[in-house]
Amino acid sequence: MKKIVVIVFTLFFFTSCNDRPEKELPKLEPNRYNVAFLIMDGVYNTELTAPYDIFQHTIFRKGIKAMNVFTVANTDEPITSFEGMRILPDFNYVNDSLPKIDILVVPSAEHHLDTDLEDEVMLDFIKTVDKDAQFITSHCDGAFVLAKAGLLDDAVSTTFPSDIDKMRAMFPKLDVRKDVLFVHDGKYITSAGGAKSFEAALYLSEHLYGKDIAKSLAGGLVIDWDLEQVPHIVVKD
Repeated sequence: MKKIVVIVFTLFFFTSCNDRPEKELPKLEPNRYNVAFLIMDGVYNTELTAPYDIFQHTIFRKGIKAMNVFTVANTDEPITSFEGMRILPDFNYVNDSLPKIDILVVPSAEHHLDTDLEDEVMLDFIKTVDKDAQFITSHCDGAFVLAKAGLLDDAVSTTFPSDIDKMRAMFPKLDVRKDVLFVHDGKYITSAGGAKSFEAALYLSEHLYGKDIAKSLAGGLVIDWDLEQVPHIVVKD
């Protein structure tokens, strides 16, 4: 009797595993910019949610090429942010077939100054995306990841104000600027981060859509926006 029970359980277990539905990936709207947010355990809420909010709200503006926003991680399991928020990634960049990424956003995370910089799979993913992406943006210490991937070798950049000296020491050949909220050099936009991540996202929105749309996006989030009042550097756009 016990043998029969074991056989039945085994058949049920394997049948159940085989019958599991395939992972359902997000359906992205055509004719939009695909904007991927690279997340991992320890990602900081503000550097993720500030640009995410700005870019997601483009779908409510008429007459523009809006943005599909989604998260990518190296796992299908929930990511836990530094502040404790749990986020289920939309795509697993290790196993899933990803859409073409037009804009990659790299928010800061807890270990962007140490162990994350040793993650060769992540760094290779960023390098691969960089080949075809129109823009790569970082917020706060996300700039360290871009630097480690070699993306900032020929670009002017910035990072979280108190980490500028650390970045200069770690990457002595880079041109890292202080006293600015963001730097735009070619396809790379690096931001000081924190709540000022909104400003970098609004800048890219103004760059793509014009001043009126940027002001509208800012107004929807009750943010005063005037690019001329924001300390920044545009090296080349």
